[in-house]
Amino acid sequence: QVRLVESGGDLVQTGGSLRLSCAASGSIARIYLMGWYRQAPGKQRDLVASIAGDRPYYVDGVKGRFTISKTDRKNALYLQMNNLQPEDTAVYYCYAKTVLPEREYWGQGTQVNVSS
Repeated sequence: QVRLVESGGDLVQTGGSLRLSCAASGSIARIYLMGWYRQAPGKQRDLVASIAGDRPYYVDGVKGRFTISKTDRKNALYLQMNNLQPEDTAVYYCYAKTVLPEREYWGQGTQVNVSS
């Protein structure tokens, strides 16, 4: 089992910055992929960024603005978000995938609101 707890969501103005954190505990040695998803009101949950080993991946809308990082022990995941825009408003979820067994885990989410 892996437990994920996000923090860092807040209300910011357009152009502002936030850093989201995700604390992971439990069977973290089995994690091989971590990421951030977001879900805006009335929309589906979409991938924002992910990292496997040292290889980050970003969706087009956040490239150059967001940076994903993690600790070597995989006990923490971060998302640095710069130049935030109103369309970034959403609940942000931490995600982890493990091997042996292959399972997916989600945090409870943290709210990010960007005012125009």
